[in-house]
Amino acid sequence: MDSPPVWAVALVYWLHMLATVAWIGGIVSISILVLPAAHKALKPADLLAFIEAIQKRLEPLAWFSLTLLIATGMFQLSVNPHYNGFFDTSTQWSLAILIKHGLVAVMVVVSAVQTWEVLPQIRRVLMRREKGASEAEIVQLQKREERLLRMNFILSLLILGATALARSA
Repeated sequence: MDSPPVWAVALVYWLHMLATVAWIGGIVSISILVLPAAHKALKPADLLAFIEAIQKRLEPLAWFSLTLLIATGMFQLSVNPHYNGFFDTSTQWSLAILIKHGLVAVMVVVSAVQTWEVLPQIRRVLMRREKGASEAEIVQLQKREERLLRMNFILSLLILGATALARSA
């Protein structure tokens, strides 16, 4: 089989990096810049509403980025001379890529919990806020969402580390 044209490979790598920056950049920005400042400026109920508003905008971008990462990543694997199968661990590159994919899978699970469990709970609490949702419930949900965001932040750093390890092989 002939190799794809260089411009096609470059385009796929660019799209992969763009999706990485969008997804991980959003997580890093929220974790390091936005939430610490919001904690200082907002009351717990307002902070929960703020988190919900941010996640409402970030979630579609994150899931689109993930889809793009999977599609472009599969293409990159198919043209990489180091690739000998998905579960191959015979080289530093293949082991690093396998670790990276495992970490991405964990990140997908954490993101799914955020999207389809925690955010709907936050929305229900915010709708009940006027009818007397407890402050403890608000704080508990806020902490859970932030814990999941922190987990994704750490996972993203590990994914970037595994990518660097693969690139150095």
